[in-house]
Amino acid sequence: MLNVDRIDLFYGAAKALRGVSLAAETGKVTVVLGRNGVGKTSLMRAIVGQQPITAGSVRLDGRDISRFAPYDRARAGIAFVPQGREIFPLLTVHENLQTGFAPLARRDRHILPEIYDLFPVLKDMLHRRGGDLSGGQQQQLAIGRALVTRPKLLVLDEPTEGIQPSIIKDIGRAITYLRGKGDMAIVLVEQFFEWARDLADTYAVMDRGAVVEAGARADMVEADVRRWLSV
Repeated sequence: MLNVDRIDLFYGAAKALRGVSLAAETGKVTVVLGRNGVGKTSLMRAIVGQQPITAGSVRLDGRDISRFAPYDRARAGIAFVPQGREIFPLLTVHENLQTGFAPLARRDRHILPEIYDLFPVLKDMLHRRGGDLSGGQQQQLAIGRALVTRPKLLVLDEPTEGIQPSIIKDIGRAITYLRGKGDMAIVLVEQFFEWARDLADTYAVMDRGAVVEAGARADMVEADVRRWLSV
């Protein structure tokens, strides 16, 4: 589904990514781990088109999308849940969800019932403003909005940050359900190691803008991974 091949990314003169490669398969969760500031969010921004790469390629279903604008990547099937959620605080929950209609054909512009099944609080608060929701509820709204687009690839950047434990469990159950459907690939950036480990099918660990360890969850040596996560 997704193949990131040896990409470099710069912010001005600062090199944020150094020859990074990553793959994500349909029906599987790929977890990206690492300390703060090692390039995880930069990698996600490169995948969704928010930051241009200077070398390498990003392919979706074998198609080179390296030069696609973010909206074209959304139309191609990529949905992004950014760190910090970035919902629209003055729009209602229903209006926030409807913003996910943008990349869809007119016939597909409706909210799938499974979104409310995964996150019942959204249905209960349809007419509340997004800014009035708790942090955890806003996170569920951000994921729901991404799912409205019917993505082939769902990219989540630290969805547990600042979230209460009960909602972290709800998000974990939702990711497990979406993986089980077998029709999308999921890339998950996370610092909550145990939670991410339990969801992962494959993993990659980053340090200083590069992938330093990667493989299948079944082959993970936790002590080696934790070494890269310790401050």
